[in-house]
Amino acid sequence: MPSFSKATPQQPPTPPKPTWDPKPVNVRPFPWLRPTIRIRLTLLYGGMFLMAGIVLLTIIYILAADALGTGNQLPFKIDGARDLSVSSATCPGLSAVGTIDQLNRATAECLQHQRALALNTLLNRSLLALLGLTIVAFAFGYAMAGRVLSPLGRITRTAQRVAGSDLHRRIELGGPDDELKELSDTFDEMLDRLDRAFESQRRFVANASHELRTPLAINRTLLEVQLADPDASPELAQLGKTLLATNERSEQLVEGLLLLARSENKIVDKKPVDLSEVAAQAVEQSRGEAQSKGVEFRGVRQQVFVQGNGVLLERIALNLVQNAVRYNVPRDGWVEVATEPQPGCAVLVVSNTGPVVPAYEVENLFEPFRRLRTERTGSDKGVGLGLSIVRSVVRAHDGSITAEPREGGGLTMRVVLPL
Repeated sequence: MPSFSKATPQQPPTPPKPTWDPKPVNVRPFPWLRPTIRIRLTLLYGGMFLMAGIVLLTIIYILAADALGTGNQLPFKIDGARDLSVSSATCPGLSAVGTIDQLNRATAECLQHQRALALNTLLNRSLLALLGLTIVAFAFGYAMAGRVLSPLGRITRTAQRVAGSDLHRRIELGGPDDELKELSDTFDEMLDRLDRAFESQRRFVANASHELRTPLAINRTLLEVQLADPDASPELAQLGKTLLATNERSEQLVEGLLLLARSENKIVDKKPVDLSEVAAQAVEQSRGEAQSKGVEFRGVRQQVFVQGNGVLLERIALNLVQNAVRYNVPRDGWVEVATEPQPGCAVLVVSNTGPVVPAYEVENLFEPFRRLRTERTGSDKGVGLGLSIVRSVVRAHDGSITAEPREGGGLTMRVVLPL
């Protein structure tokens, strides 16, 4: 990671404050409530068991009530008795009877009460048993769902590692030849093809880097030697300067294309980088060009650290600042470069005065070799890859970049990077 020198930010008398809000970081308040497939299968298994238990309990209750009878009529009737004396602990009303009719009525009421008590006891105990078995069914369903879905979890973990640019990993799932095994084998085949494609791309970038840089470096050396010749004619010297500027532009184009190709991948080796130092370094590198164009730098850069690649993050800030300086108003222009920590993210904002940019044209600025209007096609303003490289590098850092036209002209570029 390169070392950056902290620059003292200039405090303007009345700095304009762009109105913007960074994208909120989506944080799930209760991650354990996420409706995963395992939770849904558990609810499905437990719900089906609970419904089946309720149906079975209803059938048993109906059959038991039918077996016990209606309770309105006695299965027997007492017609007479010599010594009528009845005592009962469960039916206290039987002890107070004095006649046969009273005894029959009290016996019928007692049997009806005992029937209702038996059905209530059966219902309550059955509900308690069903509740306990339902809890066991949910726990068993959760365990079984986890066991069934464990190959899918393995596939997911491998895919997450592959998302971190580790294309050499494979699932290599064993077990029966079922649907999950077929999915795993298909995913492994896809990873093989992707690995070969990315390896071919890396080799191409390395070869192109060597093959394209070498002749340009040779041309630059020959031109510089020729320009150093004191006996060279003015016409030859002017031609050499023109060719040297063209060669420099070609070198910038090659460097931009190679950086754009490399930055499409994810950043694996991340280190803490102070975004304010990166922005201050970009301001210092562009200060000479800004002074020559009469552009003033503004903004407060608060210290905030992000995880990323220092060289690529410096390229983000430098490209944005250079674009803001080059595409500015002819006089009394300014560029505001600010960094600010936000919950879960760091924000880099580059605003500038400049020509009016229609909102429907903003997205085209991020496309390679796409410019807004003809006045942006001059050879002294770059090769048309600055914002394309910025967007690629930001995406490689899992961040986002947006552009908004300012009232009165110019743009506000906002880069949001996760901490």
